[in-house]
Amino acid sequence: MVFAIYARKIARLFVYLFVFTLLSCDSNSVFKDHEDIEDGQWYLKNEPSFTFEITDTTKTYNIYYLVRNSIAYPYYNLYVKRFLINDKKKIVNEALNELILMDEKTGKPMGDGLGDLFDHKIIALKNYRFPRAGKYTFKVRQYMRQDPLPAILSMGVSVESASGNQQQ
Repeated sequence: MVFAIYARKIARLFVYLFVFTLLSCDSNSVFKDHEDIEDGQWYLKNEPSFTFEITDTTKTYNIYYLVRNSIAYPYYNLYVKRFLINDKKKIVNEALNELILMDEKTGKPMGDGLGDLFDHKIIALKNYRFPRAGKYTFKVRQYMRQDPLPAILSMGVSVESASGNQQQ
């Protein structure tokens, strides 16, 4: 029993390192970060937020959700409410998004997976032009209204230059 727990932790560590290596190879990336969800239990009060700086407002950017879940996640989708906040604490963009994590009919996990962990890179904002240079905060709130929401292991964001990036 103890060996199985350590084996699972070691396997999870290798998955994190593998995914981090893959994600860090993106030359279009302006910012990338994630926040681990403690014990895989995403409480309504827990709102991961990510602050980054935009210097070039002539470019358009794609902003992606980076979601990591386990196979034990009980739904095929994940509703999140997102907020893009400028350095004056004003919300410049907000929306409710449905993220599809599994095939609705078959239950087959989508995204990249190894073992019982799956990573998803899902578009939040496409070809977005920031109104002005400065610091921005991207905040995410789970909107499934189950408190806590089980089996979501981390939530992150990737801000990438839209030029030359064809992934959705």
